[in-house]
Amino acid sequence: MPPIKVILLLLVISSASLAQQAPAVYYSVPAADAPELAARGHYAVGVRTVDLLHHDQVDILHFDKSTGKAPLYDRPLKVEIWYPAIIPAGQQEQTTYQMPVPGGRGLAGVNTLSIADRALRDAPPVAGERLPLIIVSHGYPGSRYFMSYISANIASKGYVVAAIDHTDSVFDAMRGFDSTLLNRSNDQLFTINALDQLMHQPDSFLRDLVDTGNVAIIGYSMGGYGALTSAGAGYSESSALMKFVPGGCLQDWAASSAKFQALDRSRIKAIVAIAPWGEQPPYQAWGEQGLAGIHIPSLFIAGDHDDVAGYASGIKPAFDRAVHSDRCLLLYENARHNVGGNPAPPEVEASGNFSIMQSFDEPVWRKDRITAINQHFITAFLDLYLKHDQSKAAYLHVEPAHSNDGAWALPEGQRDTGAYNVGNNFWKGFQRRWSLGLEMTCQSPN
Repeated sequence: MPPIKVILLLLVISSASLAQQAPAVYYSVPAADAPELAARGHYAVGVRTVDLLHHDQVDILHFDKSTGKAPLYDRPLKVEIWYPAIIPAGQQEQTTYQMPVPGGRGLAGVNTLSIADRALRDAPPVAGERLPLIIVSHGYPGSRYFMSYISANIASKGYVVAAIDHTDSVFDAMRGFDSTLLNRSNDQLFTINALDQLMHQPDSFLRDLVDTGNVAIIGYSMGGYGALTSAGAGYSESSALMKFVPGGCLQDWAASSAKFQALDRSRIKAIVAIAPWGEQPPYQAWGEQGLAGIHIPSLFIAGDHDDVAGYASGIKPAFDRAVHSDRCLLLYENARHNVGGNPAPPEVEASGNFSIMQSFDEPVWRKDRITAINQHFITAFLDLYLKHDQSKAAYLHVEPAHSNDGAWALPEGQRDTGAYNVGNNFWKGFQRRWSLGLEMTCQSPN
């Protein structure tokens, strides 16, 4: 019989070997319990980084009180682009993103977090297809990688996805909130136009790949604040936010502003607003007049205990007041504000650091469950309104409205097979017993 020390050594070696063989966890690849439309699409995915420069923008953080003016500057925006791609022979559809640690510190010498994904850096794009464009906009603060679970997943389904690092609003470079208030929608609209210009350049990888006239915006928290405004919700003249941004610089984005009314939003066909911040008191960014300016389809996603954007006081009123939008509201029961980003990376899980963990996780819900459900419903919504796939409407207009009331009987002695429901008094696309704790409300435009 081998000595105990030898047995322990063999166990350690065996455990290490198993760990090395364990597949990487990719947030864009859902688990087996994910609803039907969460699954990756049939395209391989490439990813590239693009640096944009928005010339002659108001530098609100250097506003001069003595003159009542702010200087102009060239505003940099780093954008990550996921797209359907060809994986060359001998290469693998794998990459790792390095995202700043929320708060910039707190993980014992670790300044960045590693996020593994199924995408190949700088892979050649597919040819012969013009694909819809999706803009992804993070919160305050955040990162262009913070929602990679949806970016790479949607790209695999035939979309070009561009996620913005919003200057002054990134995890390790967060600055004054007035910059985010002023620039969020502006960044989104500029990025659409800038990518349209890139698409027309002969040497661009976007050439003949992206349809910049067929665009949706997915925004989380402050990204949702921007998405609503980009979709046509002008700010209220009486909003408290008008005083947050000095020099009256937010006035140009008011619903009554001729400049705001003249903005060309014709490229934007739909928006997804995840836990959108702004309509809760005392801010009430848009009000009834502003939100009535949204005339395109919208999908709201929220937790009914959101304590940042305020569900009952902010998100639900924003949904109700978007009366001219064909809209749906997906509600996570007992969820707070963290229904938009990736699960916590391994370094965070291992750290035991609550202050960083709470930037990712929810107190009740499994985060991988939330991301899978978001992948499912966002896919249905984008396919319906950007690809005009009418079969996807049944995945949004589910019955009963409260998922807990669904019934899917199983004959005695029959085992669950993992099949997806087809929509008979149970949410379409969900596995039996697995649609729980959700509500869906859909409203037609007035």
